[in-house]
Amino acid sequence: MFSFDRQSGLPVFALAGLCLAGAAFGLVTTSSSRAANQDSDGYDTVKLSAVAELGKAIFYDTSLSGSGKMSCATCHDPAHHYAPANGLVVQLGGPDLNLPGIRTVPTLTYKINTPAFSVGPENPAEEAAEASPMSEASGVALADQKGPIGGPVTGKPVVKDIAPASNDVPQGGLFWDGRADSLEDQAMGPLLSPFEMANPDKATLYSRIKVRYGKTLAALFGNQVLNDPDMALAEMGFALARYQVEEPSFHPYSSKYDAYLRGKATLTAAEKRGLALFDDPKKGNCAACHLDKMTGDGQMPDFTDFEFEALGVPRNPAIPANKDPNYYDLGICGPMRQDTFSSQKQNCGLFKTPTLRNVATRKVFFHNGVYTRLDDVVRFYVNRDTRPDTIYPKKPDGTVDKFNDLPAQYQGNIDYIDAPMDRKLGQPPALNEAEIKDIVAFLGTLTDGWKPESEK
Repeated sequence: MFSFDRQSGLPVFALAGLCLAGAAFGLVTTSSSRAANQDSDGYDTVKLSAVAELGKAIFYDTSLSGSGKMSCATCHDPAHHYAPANGLVVQLGGPDLNLPGIRTVPTLTYKINTPAFSVGPENPAEEAAEASPMSEASGVALADQKGPIGGPVTGKPVVKDIAPASNDVPQGGLFWDGRADSLEDQAMGPLLSPFEMANPDKATLYSRIKVRYGKTLAALFGNQVLNDPDMALAEMGFALARYQVEEPSFHPYSSKYDAYLRGKATLTAAEKRGLALFDDPKKGNCAACHLDKMTGDGQMPDFTDFEFEALGVPRNPAIPANKDPNYYDLGICGPMRQDTFSSQKQNCGLFKTPTLRNVATRKVFFHNGVYTRLDDVVRFYVNRDTRPDTIYPKKPDGTVDKFNDLPAQYQGNIDYIDAPMDRKLGQPPALNEAEIKDIVAFLGTLTDGWKPESEK
C-alpha cells in the first residue's frame, strides 16, 4: 500500500519521478501552481496536476467508448455547465449510439461537496450546508460494482420490511439514486453502462486504457499498476476525480447570486421578490431543500441539502422505457440500484435533490425530464395537490390519474408535509403566476459566468 500527498493528490512513491514524468508527457506536476489569469468565461485558469491532466484527457477521449464516438464530455458539455447540450429527455448511447437511457443526465458541476450515501437523521440547514466533502481520490482499487450498473431494467425490487428511525432520511451519493459514493465510483458507471459508453466489461475497458494511457499510468503510479487491471481502472477513476476537483469550471461559484452574496452585485426588483419567495417557508419554501445561504466560514451554498424526496412528478411518455406500463423508475429502489437500501420500501420513489446552480440553462427538469420550462417546474409544486387536473392525465373513467409514475403501494412516501405541497384540493396555490415568474427570475441569477455590465 501507499499513501497520498494531499496537496498534489499523487501517490508518495511516485512524487520523486513526477518531474521526469511531466517532462516526458507534457504534464504539469503540481496543482499548487495556479495562474492568476481567467478564461473568456471568467473562470480562473489553473495549472493542473499530472494526475488531473490525465483525467482531462480521459474526460474528452471518445476512443474509450464502445462506439468510439462518445466521451464523458458528450453528455457533460463544459459549454453547458457540464450538462447535455441538447434537449433530449434521455441521451442516446451504446455501441451504435442508438440506445436510450432511462433518466435525465445531471450536471457534473458542484459535485465535490457531495457526502457519501447514508441514511440518518435529517440535517439542520446549517449542518447540511457544511456536509463533509466526499472522498475524492483514494488511489486504491475500485470495489466491484454492486448491482447491475446499466443492467436489466426492472421496476420490481425485492421489498423487505426494514423500518428506519422516524426521522432518518437518505442523503448523499452521486447519480439520481445515490448509488456511487465518490467521484471515482461515479466515473465507472457511464463507462460500463450498455446504453452509455458501452464497454461490455472491465477487461475491455482496461485494455483500452492500457493502450491509450499505459505509459502515463506507469509513470505516475509505477509499472506494477499495469499488471493489475483493477488498480489501473482505480487510477483512471482517481484521475477523472482529480480533474473535477482541480478544474475551476466544475465549481466556479461565479453567478450573479454569488456576486450578490459577496456584496458585488445588486438584484433586480423581480429577482429580490423571487429570492424572498424562494426563502419564505409558507410560499415557495425552496430553500428548505435548496440551501441558499453562505456558511459561517464563507463557503458559498450549493443549493442542495443532498437529501432525497419523493415528489410524485408525472410520468413522461417520451422515455422509451415508459412504454411498458409495468415499468417504473423507483429511484433508490431501482432499476439502477440493487442493494440493501433499494430493498427497503420506504425508499421507493425517492430521488436526490439536485443543485439548482445553472438550472436556468437546463433544457429538461426532474429525473424523468417531464418538464422543459422552469415556470412549469415551479407550477408543478404549487398545483400538484391544489389543481392536480393541470398536472396529471385522466384515467378512462375521467378521474385524475394522480401520481401516475409511482405504484400505489409506494405513494405514502410522497411529501405532503412541506410547503408548498401541504395544501389540499381546491385551495389556492401557494404562489400565483406573478410570483412564479419572480422565482424563475431569481433562478436566473444562479447561472455561472456572470459579469457586471461594465465588464461585458
